[in-house]
Amino acid sequence: MKRTSRINSRISGSVYAVALILVSAVTSSSLANADDGPGPFGVTAVAAVGRQSARVGALFDAGRRSSLAGGHFCTASVVHSPHRNLIVTAAHCLGGDADLVFVPGYRDGRAPYGVWTVHRSFLPDAWTQDQDEDSDVAFAVLEDQGGKGVEDVVGANRFVAGMATGATAVTITGYPNSGEVPVSCTNKPTAHSRTQQRIECPGLSGGTSGSPWVNGDRQVVGILGGHEQGGATDDVSYSVVLGAGAAELYRDAAADP
Repeated sequence: MKRTSRINSRISGSVYAVALILVSAVTSSSLANADDGPGPFGVTAVAAVGRQSARVGALFDAGRRSSLAGGHFCTASVVHSPHRNLIVTAAHCLGGDADLVFVPGYRDGRAPYGVWTVHRSFLPDAWTQDQDEDSDVAFAVLEDQGGKGVEDVVGANRFVAGMATGATAVTITGYPNSGEVPVSCTNKPTAHSRTQQRIECPGLSGGTSGSPWVNGDRQVVGILGGHEQGGATDDVSYSVVLGAGAAELYRDAAADP
């Protein structure tokens, strides 16, 4: 389960940095700007500041708006929509009753692109009724700020269902609860089952639920979640195979004003 408990279980930044170096053998190539392309496969490193990492952000309870550090519990990302106000994450990240905010590009307690209020969530019926792991995808509409949607500020990737598992490598960017910066890893997914896909990337621990799987065409083709709510270990993660149900949910959410 890679959704962080909302009880603060944060490790200090120095301990996190040491752990990340041990599991990922960070190199200068893996820290290359995300807009220049992926680093080596199967290596997890701090995500570089850039257009792609700005579209990924952390989810917080709304009560943390004025005190963000240490409060994030899941990851989400901006996806293109007609109203330019949509994020995608795992359904198990949005299943509670708490008011939430999304902070794109979050780093070290700062919100470089603002703090955005979640206005409405869209979850599959199969999740709300049975917590079916094959439906662990959800969308949220954000309130505008100053007449602009979040996509106007940070841009967006496209949400695409129906892609064959492992057709291309993907880059996962997310926020482990043990640190205050996003990490990123590129690898090629494989099939876990007909409805689930898996990927081997170290260090994707609690808090990375909802992280987008983005291919080289800047398309979101997976969401960290699904089997075991994303995976029982930090080294293997899962996503629902995005199919007709996910596409229909996207259309419903994207049509919401």
